[in-house]
Amino acid sequence: MKNIEIERKFLVKDESWRRMAAESMRIVQGYISQDPDRTVRVRRKGDKAYLTIKGRPNELGWSRYEFEKQISMEDAEELFHLCLPSVIDKIRYNVPYGNILVEVDEFLGDNQGLVVAEIELASEDQQFERPDFLGMEVTNDTRYYNVMLAQQPYKDWK
Repeated sequence: MKNIEIERKFLVKDESWRRMAAESMRIVQGYISQDPDRTVRVRRKGDKAYLTIKGRPNELGWSRYEFEKQISMEDAEELFHLCLPSVIDKIRYNVPYGNILVEVDEFLGDNQGLVVAEIELASEDQQFERPDFLGMEVTNDTRYYNVMLAQQPYKDWK
């Protein structure tokens, strides 16, 4: 099956990544479906918009089917009316590091204070140099999935 996303997720333990960030952009996304077997998301990313369908992650939590299609901003605004009540609002920073790109998400709104880094890989066994700013790996912790943060925001965690 093509369109497989392989991604690892980490908490960010300090601010050292900021001086390495090459660019940033605001992302606002909502969920039309939060079914664990198929999430459907609409996203505004900078001046572009996307509709994304993701399948359930594999046993490791690293890989899952992902279908993404760019849509017009007008269509995105229309689809936001179908989204479940809570949206994800964040600033994404692209941080090049060795042979990888680290995407650092600094959450806003109900998830303010949470900073998570994601690394997309070409294969599950791809080796990469781990930047010092990466803390604990949370790939398998579903609380850190954006779809879960929309349901149970970081501000409500005990």
